[in-house]
Amino acid sequence: MTAIAHPSPNFEARRADVIDMLVLHYTGMADGASALARLCDAEAKVSAHYLIEEDGRIFTLVEESRRAWHAGASSWRGESDINSRSIGIELVNPGHEFGYRPFPPAQIAALIDLATDIIGRHPIPARNVVGHSDVAPSRKQDPGELFPWRDLAETHGIGLWPCGEATPLPPEHVILAGLAHVGYDIHDPKAALTAFQRHFRPWKVDGHIDEESTGRLRSLLRILR
Repeated sequence: MTAIAHPSPNFEARRADVIDMLVLHYTGMADGASALARLCDAEAKVSAHYLIEEDGRIFTLVEESRRAWHAGASSWRGESDINSRSIGIELVNPGHEFGYRPFPPAQIAALIDLATDIIGRHPIPARNVVGHSDVAPSRKQDPGELFPWRDLAETHGIGLWPCGEATPLPPEHVILAGLAHVGYDIHDPKAALTAFQRHFRPWKVDGHIDEESTGRLRSLLRILR
C-alpha cells in the first residue's frame, strides 16, 4: 500500500492516550481535487488523516499520532471527543447533496487495505468502526446507505454486521436503551434510529421503528455481549 503525502495544517495534539476508533466519511463535494484542497486549507479548519480517491489513490494528510479535525461535534459510547481517539478516513464521493453514487471497487479495495493496516496497529474493536453519521446522527449522513458495510464486516472483518430476523416491537424505551448500548447518542431518538438504519439496514432508511430494525438491533446487541 503506497500513500501520497499531502500534508494538511489542520491538526493538533491528541487529548487521549489511545486510538480506539476508525471513522469513515464521504467528502460530499463535487470532486476529489476540491475536497483535497478544502481538507488542506487552514481557513477551513477541517481535515482527516487520509483521503481515498475514487481511483484508489490514498493521500496522507495528517499523521496518525495527531488529532485531525474530521468528526466535529460527535459522540460514541458516551465519549464526546471523537477526534482525539480516532483515525478519520475521507472517501471521495459527491454525497447526497451533489449526486450520491456507489463507491467504486478500486476505492473500496484501497480502503480495505488501509483499514486493515490501521486496525492491525491500533486497539480498535469492531464495534468502533463507524461512519460519521453514527457519531453525529443529527448532523451527518455519510458515508451513507450505499457504503458496503456488510462486505467489509463479513468478508474482511472490518466492523460489524447483524443478521437478525424481524421481531415483535418492544417498548420505545427498550429500543432506545439498545441504541445507546451500541454507542449512539439518543438525545434525538429519530436521528439515532435513522443512523442505525443507514449503517445496519441501508435498504430502508426512514427513521421509523419497525420489526426488521428491531430484529437487526437485537442481533447486533447479541454480538456485543
